[in-house]
Amino acid sequence: MQASTEQFYSALHLNTMRLSSLIANEKLFSRVPDDWHVVITDIKSSTQAVLTGRHEDVNLIATGSIVSVLNIAYGMDITVPFFFGGDGATFLIPGSLINKVMQALALYRITTLNNFNLDLRTGTVSVREIYANGHSVTIAKFSSSKTFFIPVVLGSGLDYAEKIIKGDDYLLSGNGKEAAELDLTGMQCRWDKIPPPFDKEEIVTLLVVSRNVEHQPTVFSKVLEKMDELYGPPENRQPISVAKLKLKTTFSRLGTEMRARLGGIQWFRLLSTWLVGLYGYFWFSTKRGKKYLKSLVEMSDTLVIDGKINTVITGSSKQREALQKLLDKMEADGAVLYGLHVSTASIMSCYVRNLEDGHIHFVDGSEGGYTQAARMLKEKLAMQHNTSE
Repeated sequence: MQASTEQFYSALHLNTMRLSSLIANEKLFSRVPDDWHVVITDIKSSTQAVLTGRHEDVNLIATGSIVSVLNIAYGMDITVPFFFGGDGATFLIPGSLINKVMQALALYRITTLNNFNLDLRTGTVSVREIYANGHSVTIAKFSSSKTFFIPVVLGSGLDYAEKIIKGDDYLLSGNGKEAAELDLTGMQCRWDKIPPPFDKEEIVTLLVVSRNVEHQPTVFSKVLEKMDELYGPPENRQPISVAKLKLKTTFSRLGTEMRARLGGIQWFRLLSTWLVGLYGYFWFSTKRGKKYLKSLVEMSDTLVIDGKINTVITGSSKQREALQKLLDKMEADGAVLYGLHVSTASIMSCYVRNLEDGHIHFVDGSEGGYTQAARMLKEKLAMQHNTSE
């Protein structure tokens, strides 16, 4: 049965309509096979780490968890849906991959704890268990550009899995046999903080949840349509622009990346990487280099829909205030809860398998945008829970 569902996600139809229209049409979503698994990684006490200025370490470690999983999947010619969350990630994994993935993440957890003193918790819940407890996980594939597509998930299943994995009876992955070797090939964090494009003022990191899971299609479509109305098409609110990209090739930064990827500093490789970085300044001015930078912008992961809206956008304070006005009204009407963080820059970490089409760039607001927005959202959820008791 596992072999028959391995290519489930790869075989999904690629939708190119407006995202708000896709979300509103539940017929375009498919039920995730029940022999798949949800895997979640999450840095314990990430809020405290962010508040003490370690947001770049938090982003880098979260990116590493994605890279470790994608390298395993790539080696087995399987495409897996994943969702970057700033301080962790969520994956949908076919049964044939689950043991290898959990073993690799168990080893990565030890590496990050030893090198960064940050605990990357990892757990898994089967989709079968999610369905047995009355929750749903439906998925569609959406093309946001000619070269980049993202998974879109509706239902309460991933939220349920997160509560189980992060609960008191936390499901640790480290109980099993560890992987013999960890493959973090392609993990990079070479870019400095990225200011908004020249004609923009700020970076906004936004999380939106629907109060009623059955109303997700209507609620999310309304929010996305308002963003299109206020900010214009998605490319207009793209926080990454070629003109504002600046390489950050200090030994300190490269050393941090190397500790995450290799578990320690290898001085010859560090020097080699630094020299390659210097060459990058010249390479990015070539025809091929300019093409890569253009595709980097297109393949920046600035929107995640995993049962909630998670996005990093850029614009003016006036546009953001108008969006907040709608969100405040929807919140007062009992339709949504949201968390929002405003910053002056974006942070980007990368997975570069090759320079043509094998690269993905994970974007967060500076100062831990996703973590800060999640903090605001959790406070509202706790308040709602206390009020309902």
